[in-house]
Amino acid sequence: MAVSTSPEAPLPVGEVSRLIGGWIDRLGAVWVEGQITQLSRRPGAGVVFLTLRDPSYDISVSVTCYRQVFDAVADVVGEGARVVVLAKPEWYAPRGQLSLRAAEIRPVGVGELLARLEQLKKTLAGEGLFAPDRKRALPFLPQLVGLVCGRASAAERDVLENARHRWPAVRFEVRNVAVQGVHAVPQVVQAVKELDSLPEVDVIIVARGGGSVEDLLPFSDEQLVRAVAACRTPVVSAIGHEPDTPLLDYVADLRASTPTDAAKRVVPDVGEEAERVRQLRDRARRCVRAYVEREERGLAHALSRPCMEDPHRMIDERADHVATLADRGRRTLRHLLDRADSELAHTHARVVALSPAATLARGYAVLQKSDGHVVRDPAEVAPDETLRARVAEGEFSVRVDRADVDRPGADRADA
Repeated sequence: MAVSTSPEAPLPVGEVSRLIGGWIDRLGAVWVEGQITQLSRRPGAGVVFLTLRDPSYDISVSVTCYRQVFDAVADVVGEGARVVVLAKPEWYAPRGQLSLRAAEIRPVGVGELLARLEQLKKTLAGEGLFAPDRKRALPFLPQLVGLVCGRASAAERDVLENARHRWPAVRFEVRNVAVQGVHAVPQVVQAVKELDSLPEVDVIIVARGGGSVEDLLPFSDEQLVRAVAACRTPVVSAIGHEPDTPLLDYVADLRASTPTDAAKRVVPDVGEEAERVRQLRDRARRCVRAYVEREERGLAHALSRPCMEDPHRMIDERADHVATLADRGRRTLRHLLDRADSELAHTHARVVALSPAATLARGYAVLQKSDGHVVRDPAEVAPDETLRARVAEGEFSVRVDRADVDRPGADRADA
């Protein structure tokens, strides 16, 4: 029920606390899951004090229980253990403090934890956080490596020593955090976000040594997995030993079996790279030498050809061939001219033999009338008709005295 108040009629603090207590008293018991961060069992006291914390949201609440309730699980429950508590909320009015009164405490077993992790793994995989196409390649030679690890831990020593042994010039930006317990998740998440925000950091390594399933639980926390998935910088997971596979291994861009392996995977070995450079240099030298030798052999083979040894030889051979063809052409042309000359002479002789001029040269004459008509019959002329007589050496005029048609063998006209 709402309480009516105003600036003129405010409620005292004690009354507000009493009302809150009344509301909370009406709440029933609830099952709560969390991690025990503090445990106080005073000798002879009948009450045990606990602090129950949610590592994902960094929220804690005080829990009290009777000693016999806690003694039932005292052998398997301690600080850092995850438990499920049946408790009723209580309000302590004098201090204005909320707490839980536990009626039953149950430890969360390893099997149940693994089942929950498997379910969380399926959920995150369904969202695509573990997809291979999200993985980014590591830089060949990182200039600055971010390292998230425990303070003065063996994991930090293994990464730094092995990396600097492989490449002495490599630099590290180290963030020391809690790697187990209730403060591990928020500190690791904060360290990863800080390193990811630095533009000069090329790759981030999250490293921790081996431990039990419970010790490695912070690295399977959903908040940490999502923070790593949101990083722009490639992240390498180096948690525990080879058999250990927290969920961080699946979302990271590279999983290293150990912190030492992470150093080897992230930083190249200067000796190996120098040897690789030497091998590549030798290979390039051999390739160039082989190419030059092959070209020299080709040049020598080309120079050994007859046309290169005696360049004028081809010209001389072609000159002889051209001379032979020219002689053949001359002979052929001469033969053709001689044959044409002989044919022309024979044709000329025939023409001369058939020519009227040749007939005239033998003493004959051709009579033509004034109109140019050749006289072939005495009947074609009349007495006193003037005719033109053509002979071999010229022509002259004649006059017809008479025409005798009765004697074909006699003279036809008198000049």
